[in-house]
Amino acid sequence: MNTYTEMKKFRNIAMIMVGMTALVGCSDLNEKVLDEYNAAGLTDKQAADGMIAPVYAVLPTIFQHTTLFALQEISTDEAILPYRGGTDWGDNGIYLSLHKHETTSTDPNVRNTWNAVLAGISRSVTAINSLKLNSDPNAKLYLAEARGMRAYYNMVMLDLFGLAFSKEDLGDVTSILRGEAAIAYIKSELLDVEPVLSTSVGPGRLTKAGAWGLLARLHLNAAVWRDPYGTATHKAEDMDKVVEYTDKIINSSQYALSADYWDIFGNANHTNKELILAVDQRAELNGHNRMSYFSLANDQRPLPAYPAANGTDGPAITPTFYQSWVSAYGSVDPAVADPRFFKQNVKKEDNQCVDPATYKIDRGILRGQQYGLIYKSGAFVKCADGKSLQVGKILNSRGKGNPLVIHTEKVDFTTEGSDYSSGYRVEKYEFSDKSASGRNFGEADLIIVRLADVYLMRAEAKLRKSNDAAAALADVNKVRLSRTANSAATPLSTINLDLLLRERGFEFYWELQRRTDLIRFGKYEDSWTEKTNTNKNMRIFPIPQTAIDGASNLTGYLKQNAGY
Repeated sequence: MNTYTEMKKFRNIAMIMVGMTALVGCSDLNEKVLDEYNAAGLTDKQAADGMIAPVYAVLPTIFQHTTLFALQEISTDEAILPYRGGTDWGDNGIYLSLHKHETTSTDPNVRNTWNAVLAGISRSVTAINSLKLNSDPNAKLYLAEARGMRAYYNMVMLDLFGLAFSKEDLGDVTSILRGEAAIAYIKSELLDVEPVLSTSVGPGRLTKAGAWGLLARLHLNAAVWRDPYGTATHKAEDMDKVVEYTDKIINSSQYALSADYWDIFGNANHTNKELILAVDQRAELNGHNRMSYFSLANDQRPLPAYPAANGTDGPAITPTFYQSWVSAYGSVDPAVADPRFFKQNVKKEDNQCVDPATYKIDRGILRGQQYGLIYKSGAFVKCADGKSLQVGKILNSRGKGNPLVIHTEKVDFTTEGSDYSSGYRVEKYEFSDKSASGRNFGEADLIIVRLADVYLMRAEAKLRKSNDAAAALADVNKVRLSRTANSAATPLSTINLDLLLRERGFEFYWELQRRTDLIRFGKYEDSWTEKTNTNKNMRIFPIPQTAIDGASNLTGYLKQNAGY
């Protein structure tokens, strides 16, 4: 049941399951549930299909630019979002505060992320209870997937907020778990369902390999999640489990590192063999294009068919993060030294004429003068043949005198550093060919677990347990040397934890892992562009005040995290 048509049917059936509401907003964290069988008059098969669909359908909301991306990237040394032009993206200073580690419990991005993840848990609980009573042959598999996804959502909640929610029967009051109890609960759920999970329905659904990847991630971060405020002590048995589960994935021979790094994030990546678990973003499946348009310049218009589709001049990479590339490669431009840094699709010259059927914008980290389709009076400028489109230097329509769109290394919270064009931008995920407004209709699946992460998790576990640098180096170079489609990277000659963190930054930038990585490597209290806060309490986010207020009739039930 992994075909495109079947997933569309899932989503359509899910639309009538209107009674499934989140844990959010109910003081006792209970769900309101309709009798889907009787109220909707569905068959067991229709009901089973419709119950599993909402479990996955919440993922695009969690993976929006103002939810998980904001918390995982803008709070780190990778991404920064100033007031563009002094006003745009101001939003009462929430992005400045997030980056400086001064977030409060009223931050709407924190609240929206909490609500979305909690909705995933709630939908999973609803599905679990209904699927237990369903006689369709697929119900057992769906039940395993729902439990596994509940474990995943709880893992996200544990990482961000330091707690997990346990609830089996719909009428029960939800139990709140922290530390070791939360880890044990998530682990037991994944282990229980792993034997039942399929090996062939991914990456948009949870498979055995997906469960192994989540278990590896759980054990790798266990030291931090047991005590989010302390100094992490990585247990040997946890590292052994990381190796065990990553070995399972690698030895399954189901997955392969992509020779073309950019194919991993392309519009056709649903069939890319590097993806293990992902947010199914194929068009018409309620996907979105936020990961592509968010950082892109407002005057960059990627689609000849849709002149209104453009960027938003959002976050840029920090000079701190950029300099990590520079320091790694010295006198060699990182765009030359590392195929993961940049992919050029547009010639850097004026007065070009391009075929609109083949036009693609650049990908990766975008520096300097930007080139693209010339846009005037609501339409693209055509060449003399009446068919080709003109390409040249892009102008900033929001700046005084229409200055050129030149992305600079400097980006910060000063007036100069907050200019519309300031900061090197990131276009990692391919801009969707169907994104008529810029934001809508994402096609590229958003990655949760991929094979490169499996290799680098294994490398880290070997370093942390026994300082097995040789084995770790082999895994790191396996990933580096696999990217041969456009240019080749050189192998590293040595590896340690600091170099491994750097390598994870190069491989996974903009993939919503950076905050978790920095905390695990003991670097989250470091200073970087516009951030000097060293408060360890900021490692996890505040519980939204709305959630605490909603649970106020249960004394002591939901307590605010330390430091907020």
